[in-house]
Amino acid sequence: QVQVAESGGGSVQSGGSLRLSCAASGHIYSPICMGWFRQAPGKEREGVAVIGGDGTTTYADSVKGRFTISQDNLKNTLLLQMNNLKPEDTATYYCAAENACWVITLTPGDFHYWGQGTQVTVSS
Repeated sequence: QVQVAESGGGSVQSGGSLRLSCAASGHIYSPICMGWFRQAPGKEREGVAVIGGDGTTTYADSVKGRFTISQDNLKNTLLLQMNNLKPEDTATYYCAAENACWVITLTPGDFHYWGQGTQVTVSS
């Protein structure tokens, strides 16, 4: 089992910035993929950004150029820097992890371990 726990989030005005962090612990088997997903009310959960064990990243088109995912491998800490936030970024953001992950994907169903979620609200 892998435990993941998010922190950060909050409320910000359009154009502002927020940073989310996530700590992973437990039985971690490299390479591990970690990522951020979000779910807005009435919508399906969607992938935002994922990073693989080799540092390879992938982003949703809607956040490219605005969000940056990074990872501290020694501490199994995942970060998401979100800049130029827009009202449509409002959602509950989840951190997720997958052990023995060789191919990065933005598909939520490919991840087994999830955090509780943290709310991000962007006002216009």
